[in-house]
Amino acid sequence: MDARIQAYDVKMTKSYENLLKEFGSIRAGRANPHVLDQIMVDYYGTPTPIQQVGNVSVPEPRMLQIQPWEASMVKAVEKAIMTSDLGINPNNDGKVIRLVFPELTEERRKELAKDVKKKGEGCKVAVRNIRRDANDALKKLGKGGDVSEDEIKELEEEVQKMTDKYIKEIDKAVEEKSKEIMTV
Repeated sequence: MDARIQAYDVKMTKSYENLLKEFGSIRAGRANPHVLDQIMVDYYGTPTPIQQVGNVSVPEPRMLQIQPWEASMVKAVEKAIMTSDLGINPNNDGKVIRLVFPELTEERRKELAKDVKKKGEGCKVAVRNIRRDANDALKKLGKGGDVSEDEIKELEEEVQKMTDKYIKEIDKAVEEKSKEIMTV
């Protein structure tokens, strides 16, 4: 790949990876430890990810279990979960915190699938904006007279192929996540 457009490929990759990360935090009725990725616990005055203050496991398909390494952290972890937008009340027995994920209703599944589509569209827009920026930069390069028109055309085609590749990947990710959400 030409060095002049490599930076744009990196930007598109980051947009796509960010989308996948967002999809990981959408709960689809099954327990997924990634729904806790955005939740921070107050660990002696420092916001710390839950995964760094305890062991997160999935003992059952619809249950997450968090076992803090320090017994004194149980309350802090529980508080962090309750103040988050997860929408699940944690149960604790003094040592272990359990999160039981309720079955999603058909209506909620459709809502989540719509949300997934919207996030996918947002990512596509970001990729297309990156393509536009790349094409603008190439046009400026062409006006400088250092690069031939044919070379600019080739680079623009390469940028378009790159864009198409990411759009296809995004569509595939949206379809997979929607299917996962709609599966009962």
